[in-house]
Amino acid sequence: MASLFLRCGLAAIVCVSLAVAADADDREWTNLTNGDKALDSWEGSTGDWQIVASVDIDEKNPKLLASKAGKGVIVNGPKGRTNNLITKQKYTDVEVHLEFVIPKGSNSGVKLMGLYEIQIQDSHNVKELTGADCGGIYPRAEEQPKYHHIDKGTPPKVNACKPAGEWQTLDVIFQAPRFDAEGKKTSHAKFIKVVLNDKVIHENVEVLYPTGAAWRLKKEIAAGPLLLQADHGPVAFREVRIRPYKVEVKKEKP
Repeated sequence: MASLFLRCGLAAIVCVSLAVAADADDREWTNLTNGDKALDSWEGSTGDWQIVASVDIDEKNPKLLASKAGKGVIVNGPKGRTNNLITKQKYTDVEVHLEFVIPKGSNSGVKLMGLYEIQIQDSHNVKELTGADCGGIYPRAEEQPKYHHIDKGTPPKVNACKPAGEWQTLDVIFQAPRFDAEGKKTSHAKFIKVVLNDKVIHENVEVLYPTGAAWRLKKEIAAGPLLLQADHGPVAFREVRIRPYKVEVKKEKP
């Protein structure tokens, strides 16, 4: 009889565990680059962005991308410089998955809430990493007298960047900053986990300010868009997906 109760108890535990796992997976992804309407999720003008089937390094110029007609991939035009993509939807705590490819020497980025950037950069052979390398949490910067960094940002734990021309995968779990009823910030934004090409590059990194020049120019907010940078060099994306991520922020004791 004791053996029977033990087996039933274990079965119940397994069922509960599976139910919890199922609940965690029930959060539905929104695909922002899906089919013929891959540019419909973004506000304003999408500039030279194109929906294509595939991209490769341009045979005539390794610093550009060449594309083939079709759907499944979005690329920032033949010149590789156009409007940033900014979602119509505003988000707080989110999980983001995307795949990207850049040619030699190119530069892009993924900005959570439009303010906190994970850098995309051709950094495959870089030995001493900073936040300006691929996967880094981008440094703060000043625009005058010319654009320059004022810190090193947060470098990735390891250099997980693939060579230019190869598709790469980025997964981000992000916690938005919190504010009280008067609008005072009560907790900082945080990159809970960032994975580049299956390697964990950040865990529980608080971001005290917006990155780049935004730390001085833009106010932190409770909800904001996802931004894909397109004005610094050629880049293509596919499978850009986003879904809410429930984060419990513990209040500090008085």
